Amino acid sequence: MHPDRQFRWEDHDAMRAFVGAHRFGALFAETPDGPCVAHVPVVWLDDDRIGFHLSRGNRLARHLDGARALFLADGPHGYVSPDWYGMDDQVPTWNYVAVELEGVVSAMDAVDLPALIDALSQDSESRLMPKPVWTRDKMTPGLFERMLGAITGYSMQVSDWRGTYKLGQNKPEAARNAAADGLEAAGDHAIAALMRAGIR
Repeated sequence: MHPDRQFRWEDHDAMRAFVGAHRFGALFAETPDGPCVAHVPVVWLDDDRIGFHLSRGNRLARHLDGARALFLADGPHGYVSPDWYGMDDQVPTWNYVAVELEGVVSAMDAVDLPALIDALSQDSESRLMPKPVWTRDKMTPGLFERMLGAITGYSMQVSDWRGTYKLGQNKPEAARNAAADGLEAAGDHAIAALMRAGIR
C-alpha cells in the first residue's frame, strides 16, 4: 500500500463493501517452492472472513491450509500525466484504489463446500437481473457433486486491513479536476469519476 498517509484508507466497512463489489482478486502466499499467487473470486462469509475455492491442481492449494496469506482487490486506476495539472514541476503518477486483506487461511470441510459455491454464484447471478438466476438445480443430477471433488474451499480470517485511495488528494482541487478531465479523455472513466466525487 502507498506509504503516504494522505492516501491511506482505514474504513473497514467501506473496504468490505469495495471487496464485495469487485469480488475478484489475487491471493498470495509463501510456499516451499517460493511465493505463489492464485486469482480467485471471493465472497464475504461474515464481517471479517472471506471464502474462496481453488482447483486441487493449483500449486498453491496444497500449501494454504493454516498458512498466512494476502488477498489483493484492485479497483479503478489510471496513469496521470503531469501535463494535466496545469502546475509546474510535476511528475507522472498512477492513481488507484486497492484493498489488501491479510490473515490465516483454513481449508473447509467438504460438507461446507456446496454452500460456498452457492454463495459465490448467487452473489454474481443476482447482479445480472432481470436474467433468471442460475442455480445448480439446472445441472444434470449428480454432476455438481462429482465436480466438487476437483476443488477445495477455503476461508480466510482477516486480521489486517490495508487500503489505498490515491486520487490526487495531495493536489489542489482545480489540479485534481483537470487531471480527472485528462483521465476521462484517455478512457479511464471510473478513476476520473472517483477523483471528481471528492475524497471519502
